[in-house]
Amino acid sequence: MKIVFASSNEGKVKEIKEMLEGTGIELVSLKDYTDVPEIVENGNTFLENALKKAKIISGFTNETVLADDSGLKVDILGGEPGIYSARYAGEKATDEDNIDLLLAKLKNIPQGKRTAFFCCALVLYRTDGSFDCFESKWKGLIIDDRRGDNGFGYDPVFFVPELKRTAAQLPPEIKNKVSHRGQAFTQFKKALGEKLKN
Repeated sequence: MKIVFASSNEGKVKEIKEMLEGTGIELVSLKDYTDVPEIVENGNTFLENALKKAKIISGFTNETVLADDSGLKVDILGGEPGIYSARYAGEKATDEDNIDLLLAKLKNIPQGKRTAFFCCALVLYRTDGSFDCFESKWKGLIIDDRRGDNGFGYDPVFFVPELKRTAAQLPPEIKNKVSHRGQAFTQFKKALGEKLKN
C-alpha cells in the first residue's frame, strides 16, 4: 500500500518510516514530487491544519495521503507556541531559534511551573474524500539546558519526568512508542489493521 506523507521534513519522515516498519506500507514524502503546491497552514487547530494538508496533497498526487500537524503547548504561556511551533521565531526560524525564543519567554518561570505537552493530529485522507483522524498528547516539562542529540524541534528541552530524560535523549525505539506522534501512529496502525482484516 502506497501512502504519500505530506511533508518534506527529513526528521519527521525518518521517524514515521521507522514507526511504519513491518506494516507493508510504502511511504513516500513530498521530496519525491516537483511543483508541490504551497500550503498555508492557517487553521486554528492542529487537526484543521493536518486535514487541509492531507486534502490538498491528495488532490495534487491523486494518492492516499497521511498528514500530521503537531507542536508544543506550554501551559504557562497560554498554549504557546501551539500551531506556530515550527515558525515560532519567524518563518525561516531554525529549531535553535525557536528553542531560544521559548527559553527567553520562560526565563523567570520556576521549573515546576513549566508544564507542557506535545500534540499530534494525524489524518489519513483517501482519494474518494473519506478520511480518518487520530490525535494524541505527550506531557512533559521545559528545561533550560539542551540535552540529547536525537529527535528534532523542541526535543532537547522537553523533559519527560517518568523517563528522567528529554525527548532528544530517548532512543528512537522508545520515543516512537511513547511520543505524541508515536501514540497517534499506534491508533492509526490499529485502525489500519482492523480495516485490512475486514
